[in-house]
Amino acid sequence: MKYSLPKTLFITWLCMLGNFASHAEETTLQIEVTFLLDFVKSTTCQFERNGSFHNGEEAIEHINKKYNYYSDEIKTTEDFIRMAAAKSTFSGKAYLIHCPSKTPITSQEWLLTELEKFRKRQ
Repeated sequence: MKYSLPKTLFITWLCMLGNFASHAEETTLQIEVTFLLDFVKSTTCQFERNGSFHNGEEAIEHINKKYNYYSDEIKTTEDFIRMAAAKSTFSGKAYLIHCPSKTPITSQEWLLTELEKFRKRQ
């Protein structure tokens, strides 16, 4: 005997699966962004934004403002880095990270490297 789901039940099931997948992606985004924010907050490196230097806690304050502003557009952790933590919206200049005894690098490169390390540990 062949059994088939009623069409409405099947469509409901597909929608539930889609919602679950969307929630899983959102959770991954939240976990990774929280990791990166904690990483920045606890760094001994200096965050350069438009020529002024900030410690990790000051940088987080600014990044969070941008994250909240762009939250509807941010779908991936890479979006978060690009939109909220990589460059000035006003000047277009890349944010730089100055770590002791190292050449300054862009915050985008710095955060993507840490994100990659984090993902490998997961």
